[in-house]
This record gives sequence, structure tokens and C-alpha cells, in this order.
Amino acid sequence: MADSIRDLLEMSLQDTYSAETQILDALPKMQEAASSPKLKQAFQEHLEVTQRQVERLEQVCQQLGMEPGGETCEAMEGLVEEGEELMEELEQGPVLDAALIGAAQKVEHYEMAAYGTLTAMLKAMGEAKCADLMAQTLKEEKDTDELLTEIAEGEVNPAAMQQMPANDQSASRGVA
Repeated sequence: MADSIRDLLEMSLQDTYSAETQILDALPKMQEAASSPKLKQAFQEHLEVTQRQVERLEQVCQQLGMEPGGETCEAMEGLVEEGEELMEELEQGPVLDAALIGAAQKVEHYEMAAYGTLTAMLKAMGEAKCADLMAQTLKEEKDTDELLTEIAEGEVNPAAMQQMPANDQSASRGVA
């Protein structure tokens, strides 16, 4: 139970650490399921970035005398499970790529909320160095989200539209 901001911070750090370690397990599966070379590359790069983010969380915990492990991030479990279901239900190709981007962006938005909160708590506690580390991770999460949007808009979504039957395409444009 959290009785202080420090307790809440520790719970939040542990929850975020759990989320990141779950992402480390999920990203290789997403990379394998993707068909777009740009998306495969984005997942590979984000795997490397996520490894550094886990190290940053460990560093912050060490500086604060806290254990990174402990809490399980149930929200991330749900998001990862959702992505796994998409990989089971959809055939490899542009539609699955679009679904994977959507699933990955849900993860990114969750992480942006988590790192924004951690940064604010650390600043309030006067832990500027730790806050800067979490702000660096927050920027990386935002950058990944923007990259995924670029891949979706520039390549994946147009390719997925090409797979739609002609009557569905006209309906999606509002043509009767």
C-alpha cells in the first residue's frame, strides 16, 4: 500500500519496469509477424531502445534505493495479449501490419503516460537527475509513436486499402 509519494513512486517504477520487460518479450514476435520492412526495422530499433529504457529504470531505482521488480503491470499484460490475438487472427500482410501499428501505438501511449507521471513525481521530490532520465525515455516513446504514425500513413494503411474489395473501398469514401 502506498502511504507516501515515495511509496507511490516505487510502485509506479515497478509497474513501468514490468511493462517494459513485457515489451521486450513482445517486440520480437511483432517484428516476425510484420511484413513491411520499415515496420520490421522500427520494431527492431524499438527493441534496442527498450533495452536501454529498462537499464535507465534500473539506474533510477538503484539511485533511489528501490527494487525495480515487484509490481506486475496488468495493463501491459492486456495490451500485449490484444496484440497476440491480432497476430493469431489476421494473415500476414498490410492489414496485420496496420493492426500491429495500432497495438504498438496503444503501448506507446500507455508508456508516455507512465513516463510523464514518473518525471513529474521525481521533479516534485527534487530528484532532478532521475527526472531527466525519465524525461529522456518519454521523448523516445513520443519519437517511436511518431515513427509508427509515419509508417502507417506513408506505407501500411495505403497498402491495406489496396486489399479491400472495390465495393468496400467506395463505401469507405462515402460513395454510394
